[in-house]
Amino acid sequence: PAINALKSAMKSRHNQLETFYNSGAVGLTDNGLITVRDAKAIGLKHRNKVKGLVADENKDRKALYAEIARANGHPEWENDIRDTFAKRWIKNAAKGWWYQQGGSWKQK
Repeated sequence: PAINALKSAMKSRHNQLETFYNSGAVGLTDNGLITVRDAKAIGLKHRNKVKGLVADENKDRKALYAEIARANGHPEWENDIRDTFAKRWIKNAAKGWWYQQGGSWKQK
């Protein structure tokens, strides 16, 4: 149930973040999180909202990785699960989205 609740919250938040992924303002990091990549691409009146969305998304992503590891009875797998998800988020990113690879930003 905890995993489903996290996924649901993330899915609903994705709709609010998608515009910012598309504009390049928000990007996928190589450690399974997201970050504000280009604050100038976000209008001043939306910056705090986007920063809040990014913080909430990262909190849920961290909780998701931990919960999946815990549900499998192997909390020590959390880093491996995070790495797997990081690769999957990037692989499934839409064309034009930005992601980190080896510390550098690339556009899909």
